[in-house]
Amino acid sequence: MGTVVTNRGKMGVVEQGSGPGPSIVFLHGVGSDKSVWRPQLEHFGAARRTLAFDYPGYGESDFIEGATREDFAAAILAAMDALAIDKAHVCGLSLGGVIAIAMHASAPERCASLIIADSFASHPEGRAIYDRSIAASHGGMRQLAEARVGALLASEDAAIRSDVIETMAGIDPAAYRVGAEAVWLADQVDRASAIQVPTLMICGDLDPVTPPSLSEELAKLIRNSRLQIIRGASHLANLDRPPEFNRAIDDFLSEVEPQV
Repeated sequence: MGTVVTNRGKMGVVEQGSGPGPSIVFLHGVGSDKSVWRPQLEHFGAARRTLAFDYPGYGESDFIEGATREDFAAAILAAMDALAIDKAHVCGLSLGGVIAIAMHASAPERCASLIIADSFASHPEGRAIYDRSIAASHGGMRQLAEARVGALLASEDAAIRSDVIETMAGIDPAAYRVGAEAVWLADQVDRASAIQVPTLMICGDLDPVTPPSLSEELAKLIRNSRLQIIRGASHLANLDRPPEFNRAIDDFLSEVEPQV
């Protein structure tokens, strides 16, 4: 774990590996931080430069009052600048997928490809989820985490569930509320339709938060895209089924990297 100083403030980052191909950047969800990507950092870091960032206000990143999804996207791009990463495969889960789409809208030339996991362009229940999330956050982040973990994970592994709860419990409530607005009130249908880079959608078949139907809609919107359903995974598909999640990305990159 560490930080990098950018023109958007200090950003939390964890980095592993090196290699000749494009780096891969991982973007977490609204109830997580960069630590959620540990299985992917270990796997992809064996062969390439692999990074996971905290959004402003999360983890080790500086808080930005009233930050929008565009501010989050700009902060990730600024962190890439500070680390001399011109272009990367961008993999985002849930809020991370929303930010990946926003990054592409702002700087498509910086995205070698997109990997959008358990996410959407526009959520039909987004306003209701946002309202419930904001109301629940006032009761404390630990209480919210304990109530939400069952929807986030299919795994019954006590250590994984504890890690998810502890990470969410440690989020600054003000940062969580900014993140909740960035994800649940997003409407990026036009942006998704304009994506030109190779794109992979991944979704857990048991995800009740962003069900596979939303990834199917994304796949219809984005040209040159494909969809991989992970069996036995819920919303945090990367933690529920790391081998299958990683394999889906490996297979995707092996096909698209000769083109980028």
